[in-house]
Amino acid sequence: MTVAQQPTWQESARQVQVVRDLSIKQVDPDIAALSETYTGRIIDVPREHLTQPEQIITETSAEALVTALAAGKLSATAVTEAFLRRAAIAQKLTNCIYELLPERARARAQELDKYFAEHGKPSGPLHGLPISIKAHVGLTGRDLAAGFVGWLSHTSPGDANIVKILLDAGAVVYARTTEPQGLMALETCSNITGTTTNPHNTALTPGGSSGGESALQALYGSPLGIGSDIGGSIRSPAANCGLYGLKPSTGRLPLIGCSAYVLGCETVLGTLGPISPTFGGIELFMKTVIESKPWVNDSMMLPIPWRDQEEHIHKGGKKLTVGVMWTDDVVTPAPAVTRALKEMVERLEAVDNIQVIEWKAYQQKEALEILTKLYAPDGGKAFARHLESSGEPFLPLQAWTLRDTPGIEELTHQGVWDWTGKREFFRYAYLQEWNTVAPEMDVILCPAFPTPAPLHDTSRYWGYTSLFNLLDYSALVFPVTKIDPERDAKDPTYTPKNEMDKWAYEHYDPVKQKDAPVSLQLVAKKLEEEKLLQAFGEIKEKIGLPFIDCLA
Repeated sequence: MTVAQQPTWQESARQVQVVRDLSIKQVDPDIAALSETYTGRIIDVPREHLTQPEQIITETSAEALVTALAAGKLSATAVTEAFLRRAAIAQKLTNCIYELLPERARARAQELDKYFAEHGKPSGPLHGLPISIKAHVGLTGRDLAAGFVGWLSHTSPGDANIVKILLDAGAVVYARTTEPQGLMALETCSNITGTTTNPHNTALTPGGSSGGESALQALYGSPLGIGSDIGGSIRSPAANCGLYGLKPSTGRLPLIGCSAYVLGCETVLGTLGPISPTFGGIELFMKTVIESKPWVNDSMMLPIPWRDQEEHIHKGGKKLTVGVMWTDDVVTPAPAVTRALKEMVERLEAVDNIQVIEWKAYQQKEALEILTKLYAPDGGKAFARHLESSGEPFLPLQAWTLRDTPGIEELTHQGVWDWTGKREFFRYAYLQEWNTVAPEMDVILCPAFPTPAPLHDTSRYWGYTSLFNLLDYSALVFPVTKIDPERDAKDPTYTPKNEMDKWAYEHYDPVKQKDAPVSLQLVAKKLEEEKLLQAFGEIKEKIGLPFIDCLA
């Protein structure tokens, strides 16, 4: 009796690619036959392969689409087909699709159209809206590899809770998007699907770990999608691709049914969140999910209704107070990022009911030390073990993050307790600093990353985003402008403060990073998602964000 030989990791990965390619062919064989050799700025390419109605549908915002669908001006079938086709094109351009779901999506759209025909009204607030999802968010019968080749045999028994909520609201799930090895990188490259590129400039990363989402949305292949964030994995891709991305505090959006190798490890908790080409898409997503009352059948959820009308940022005549953090004092932002901050501050200071103050970074080095210990409290052994199960190699950024970063070590049980205790003391101390130094401050405005979208394999510094995972604060990334090689030129006289600052300085190149969006981050305290969105909505309206349309 012979024992069946296990496939190599390359063979396992190839099978996923075969399934993906077949799903593209099921949407349109002509798209499946397109070249994959596009380079440079490719934002406009999808229009060459779409009809005028398809272009109009796919370039319409999520909030406008649900209005048109609810009024019967568009059918769910027409909208679904348009986004399936545009997503298929996006895959050929950037390698952003893990798998399209044409059979499931078409059947769902027909079901929704039938409902509308019979009842004369939409089935819910998201009736007919296509929503893309990061591949580790569970769908019935699909793999839950979470970026590991050795996990490709893991299959989801049902749809994740977040997906069920969106389906109940009338959404159509039509695309699964790429993610990096083990989900642990601010870029999107895995041994399963390869490298996902940035449609603004294919030499750059779209970010990670939700980089498939950001590349797809920057090409208008999705009006709204689900990402996840444990160190910046929603905000990094949103920033790199000129999109809106929200990391809520933990306990507001359900995680049941998602896959990740760190599930059960509570040293640093991840959260799901929305990414969208429009700010309205973020608001629509959050209101819809939280108004479904996910805490009723999920004990991990906090029973907090959507509170956008309960408190107002100008209650009692108070000004909206924005604290500006120019730098975290560890890695200095590149000239393009500092310029975007300056331009925003200048405009904010001209608004009557907005006050701008300075917010200095608080104990950032201590925060980074805690994060280094708590991201890999086992010294990275579990991650390495999951790679060994298939024989796939470490990729460069994951090796840096979970093995090679100075300070990583396998902690004892006591060590885990001690460093988790330090996390709690840091959260307490940071809040006291906020309440004491700037009690009037509503939100913090700061960089999302030291540079605009980086060159591939160079996104090593998580500090500007991971700080707010450590604190469990609400954080929103948004587009401001685009890099300008002349105005944002490198300062040749700059002396880096440390090795990481040197790395960021050396890998900033405004010429090579041409066309990259420049995005910033707005942060509110824990569980203040409503206040954060309300504050940003006012800022956006008053100063006219973005200053340059990053998706044009």
